Amino acid sequence: MKLAPRDAAGYFARPDAGKTGLLIYGADAMRVAMRRQEVIKALIGPQGEEEMRLTRMPAADLRKDPALLLDAIKAQGFFPGPRVAFVEDATETAAPAILAALEDWAEGDAQIIVTAGTLKPTSKIRKAFEGHKNAYAAAIYDDPPSRAEIEAELSRAGLGNVPGEAMTDLVALSKALDPGDFRQTLEKLSLYKLGDDSPLSSEDIQNCAPGSTEAETDDVLHIVAEGRSQEIGPVLKRLKAQGVQPVGLCIAATRHFRTLYTAASDPGGAAQGIARMRPPVFGPRRDRMLRQAQGWGAAKLEQALSILLETDLTLRSAGRVAPDMALVERALIRLAMLARR
Repeated sequence: MKLAPRDAAGYFARPDAGKTGLLIYGADAMRVAMRRQEVIKALIGPQGEEEMRLTRMPAADLRKDPALLLDAIKAQGFFPGPRVAFVEDATETAAPAILAALEDWAEGDAQIIVTAGTLKPTSKIRKAFEGHKNAYAAAIYDDPPSRAEIEAELSRAGLGNVPGEAMTDLVALSKALDPGDFRQTLEKLSLYKLGDDSPLSSEDIQNCAPGSTEAETDDVLHIVAEGRSQEIGPVLKRLKAQGVQPVGLCIAATRHFRTLYTAASDPGGAAQGIARMRPPVFGPRRDRMLRQAQGWGAAKLEQALSILLETDLTLRSAGRVAPDMALVERALIRLAMLARR
């Protein structure tokens, strides 16, 4: 039977232990693996693998030993409870063994879980699961997770107090990150909020999102964009002591000002431009960059990008005389002075 996408998330969380099996297939191997892990854990529990109630086999092994899967579903374990026979990365070469196991499966046997990449509608494996009365076939698409899927992930991570603004930020983040990185971000948020019952905030998300460790570099870029030229020198000394390279700092500044320019030149206004950013900009940083984009305007930001491009070319030229960090500091001061005009 086909498992419709709208029903898949619920089934993955609460699979039926009495089913013959489940085929999970799709182009994104990470998404398929995450769903497979979720289903198997729900079927056999957190101790199932330790209790040897999970038999894992690469599909390539079935070509050498077609009886391997059938033996696995019929084998009796030492521990009571549901059992799973998992076939990984199935291709059509494994179809005879998988179809034979589906045919010979009986109540009390281990459930058959099969993962595969993209399968055509004519695939023997896909047709076997879709046509089976007691098995499911679930296609995993590359679409970003739905709000319901995000809420389920939050619940699993123990994050219950999520206001509307924070949820909006998480939805935007889920579209910018791949599934594995997004799940890791939720796990980081769970640890970050451990013992803290206050609502999840946009600032919390910003602190845990990938790239949040670049806060020191962000600080100097905000200082420049806000025209606080007298604060640039001390912050640059700290960055230099931490090993930040001038070329990297110039690239970060170019990225920051290009973001401001994109927002300022958006036909719908800077606020709409910031909202469209990918990866998304969160919380206080979003509000701060919106003010900067509105204060600078597209014309001055074009000048800023020209200064940074000139600096980057100078850094990469062989004939430069001044030290690299001094060149970057001079450019940042010029930008800060430009911000005041």
